[in-house]
Amino acid sequence: MFPDLITIGETMVMFEASSDGPLQYVHQFNKKFGGAESNVAIGVTRLGHSAGFITQVGDEELGKFVVSSIRGEGVDTSRVKFNEDYSTGLYIKERIREGSTQVYYYRKGSAASQMKKEDIDWDYLKQAKVIHLTGITPFLSASCEELINTVIKFAKENNILFSFDPNLRYKLMADRANAKEIILNIAKQADLVMPGIDEADYLLGTRDYKEIAAYFHNAGVSKIAIKNGEVGTYYASKDGDAGFIPSIKVDRVIDPIGAGDGFAAGLLSGLLEDKSLKDSVLMGSTIGAMVVTVKGDIEGLPQRKALENFHLQSADVLR
Repeated sequence: MFPDLITIGETMVMFEASSDGPLQYVHQFNKKFGGAESNVAIGVTRLGHSAGFITQVGDEELGKFVVSSIRGEGVDTSRVKFNEDYSTGLYIKERIREGSTQVYYYRKGSAASQMKKEDIDWDYLKQAKVIHLTGITPFLSASCEELINTVIKFAKENNILFSFDPNLRYKLMADRANAKEIILNIAKQADLVMPGIDEADYLLGTRDYKEIAAYFHNAGVSKIAIKNGEVGTYYASKDGDAGFIPSIKVDRVIDPIGAGDGFAAGLLSGLLEDKSLKDSVLMGSTIGAMVVTVKGDIEGLPQRKALENFHLQSADVLR
């Protein structure tokens, strides 16, 4: 059986500090894994849909750890390639204090950066209902940029919904003078775009929801969801369905990293279930709120039953 949703990108091994404070004073770490695209695939799978993930990892123990961990979450990893010549990327997660997290990447020249369009099983990709990409992958290497552009063209030619989360990584983009142009070119080809308000401001120079939506609608994007953190999400579709959904208030933000991926997983799951854009955004917003209350990138991604029960939880969680 082919997956409903396929994502393409890099997943790295994460070493998470076991205690709060600057890394200079941290001596123990927990080994985990993380990547925006695989996070979304896992989130969609936990909600009962099928998902596939395409990447490259090093042909070493850490690469095996990444693949077996993602496969263990129910994601199809049959098209992941092991590269004998390059290593799996790493990142270290520092938590200065509760709710304040810093991430350090060691990914230059990683196995995932060696991905190229010739690696793709196009018959596999053709069966997907949704292809979800982020603005991270095209900046990993020239071959990755070519791969992403080829996948986008393929999605359009085969009427596969192309979902795009800019997920800007400014350090990756720093060496590219035309970084903004690259992201905008990808976003304008998408069927669904879900930028954060800061990302939209960087790309378009405005924080006005309607101006942002109008820009992308005029470019041909059919659906947009603009995330504004703890404030809420503005959504709009070309057919005139538009509105604002306030964020669910949580008592404590434990770890904000991964909230955007949780939002994407919820929104895309809603669309796979033929929900309206409004209801899909509400689903995404709920999962985003759940994710920030749990330490870790994927630990807070809910199973279906947990999502359904979330609004019934006690007042010490929701208010």
